[in-house]
Amino acid sequence: MRAARLEGRGWLNTGGRALDLESLRGKVAVLDFWTFCCINCLHVLDELRPLEAKYGDALVIVGVHSPKFEHERDPQALAAAVERYGVEHPVLDDPNLTTWDAYAARAWPTLVVIDPEGYVVSTMAGEGHVEALDAIIGDLVAAHTAKGTLDPEGSPYVAAPPADTPLRFPGKAIELPGGDVLVTDSARHRLVRLAPDLQTVRARIGSGERGRADGTAEARFNEPQGLVLLPEAVAAQVGYDLVVADTVNHLLRGVRLADGAVTTVAGTGRQWRMDGDTDAALDADLSSPWDLAWFEDRVIIAMAGIHQLWSFDPVAGTAAAYAGTTVESLKDGPLDQVWMAQPSGLAVARTPAGERLWLVDSETSALRYVEHGRMHTAIGQGLFDFGHVDGPAAEALMQHPLGLAVLPDGRVAVADTYNGALRAFDPATGNAVTLAAGLAEPSDVLALGERIAVVESAAHRLVVPALDEAAVSGRHHRVTRKRTKVRPGALRLEVLFEPAAGQKLDYTYGSPIQVTVSADPPQLLAEGAGKGEELGRDLVLAEGVERGVLQVVAQAATCDAEAEHPACHLTRQDWGVPIEIAEDGVPALRLVLRD
Repeated sequence: MRAARLEGRGWLNTGGRALDLESLRGKVAVLDFWTFCCINCLHVLDELRPLEAKYGDALVIVGVHSPKFEHERDPQALAAAVERYGVEHPVLDDPNLTTWDAYAARAWPTLVVIDPEGYVVSTMAGEGHVEALDAIIGDLVAAHTAKGTLDPEGSPYVAAPPADTPLRFPGKAIELPGGDVLVTDSARHRLVRLAPDLQTVRARIGSGERGRADGTAEARFNEPQGLVLLPEAVAAQVGYDLVVADTVNHLLRGVRLADGAVTTVAGTGRQWRMDGDTDAALDADLSSPWDLAWFEDRVIIAMAGIHQLWSFDPVAGTAAAYAGTTVESLKDGPLDQVWMAQPSGLAVARTPAGERLWLVDSETSALRYVEHGRMHTAIGQGLFDFGHVDGPAAEALMQHPLGLAVLPDGRVAVADTYNGALRAFDPATGNAVTLAAGLAEPSDVLALGERIAVVESAAHRLVVPALDEAAVSGRHHRVTRKRTKVRPGALRLEVLFEPAAGQKLDYTYGSPIQVTVSADPPQLLAEGAGKGEELGRDLVLAEGVERGVLQVVAQAATCDAEAEHPACHLTRQDWGVPIEIAEDGVPALRLVLRD
């Protein structure tokens, strides 16, 4: 079918030029529907980089930014995100989801391939589609070169001028022995050591070039985030002082502070797709490790990319899942059964009574904790409710928090990132308050004696804000997207999936398909919730519930069909589909995993 119009508020990375389908004529175009909070969307940005390099100007990636959170509607926040994540293609600002709706997108991310004559030829949801995209783009380039309808020269992308600040989108920070502070200079792919004044640069670790390399001056990181100091005895055994979450490289790196030497200590560099058969740290695939903490005599990893916590034992050299099932949602309980959604910050409370691991679960805007083998939620209502509300924990709301610290008085200070606020939660009273507001995307908090320091990421600095404790109420938001009208009663759910060229579904060891269905509120579904091994399922919607959100997690494992040593591939996507029960609704809901 013909591609729909590209409509939105404006364009980035085009030098001020507005693009339309006519200006893309002669190019293979891939629309990437994304939102900058979403870790799966960030994965796709990195998956697209080699395709952009391979096909040059014959291929145009167009990022269509269709926001989830209220903060993401801010055009300045979007411009910052485009720089932060190194987006080097045109981006359409689609704050009202106009183009999102025109292409019937239902999930972040969604990819739509348009041929040089303006026809949609493929749609894919989720990440992990590199091989399929490469095959489709290669075929289109060949076919339209032969047809004379491909224009392989010229690009609409115009790079923004480089900025000059000492730090650029810093991520996380820790205090070092002696009072210096080490911060991940994430957009410049390095670590920076600051004096206690939080401004004077004492040293830099890493070359500052995006990449992966061990060593000293030649060491390279790729958008590093979390840091954790090892206990002295452990550091003496392993030969490095701290561990870095090298996020986009999907690695953990060890750093020796004496000379800045960097070594890889966990991860293969491949992104996790499915469980492996080893716990050897250097043989384990990781997925966007975002923060780290020392807890229960090991490093705990906020594995944002697969909605889990992992553990890493630097002495034994092992790494394995610690909590979570990889389902993206909010559910408490025993650690092997909980659901998380992009955990992004960790902090440990150490008291005479024992240890408690606090975490911020960014996509559910939640503050949670682990204690005695179970996970609990202190603040947070789920994937679709967020805001800036103080008061009792059951009523309090945050908006995509990324960092936290335990204060000397026992309160938990939270970098409430998309609210631009520093919040505090008191476990003793169960109340939340706002300590400071007007911050530019705070991403971490440090308790430095009597001072509370904040990594003010979008202001490119560390700052000690003036504290003015106050209660904020009344700003409650819910994710708003077009609701799909469905008939009451029976509803057919179909996940559409076609293996990529040269791949096949392999049933040798059972079904390679897994589909998990749940609902918000849970009583929306009378029948059909739970896991299954088929792409289709018959659901029954309960009477008396007029609207809600169907949550569907689908994954399909494929293998190379003809290769001598076939590789396996996992395609996975989570959908939250808002529905409304109506007599004139549709009898079936179809979700495209890959078509």
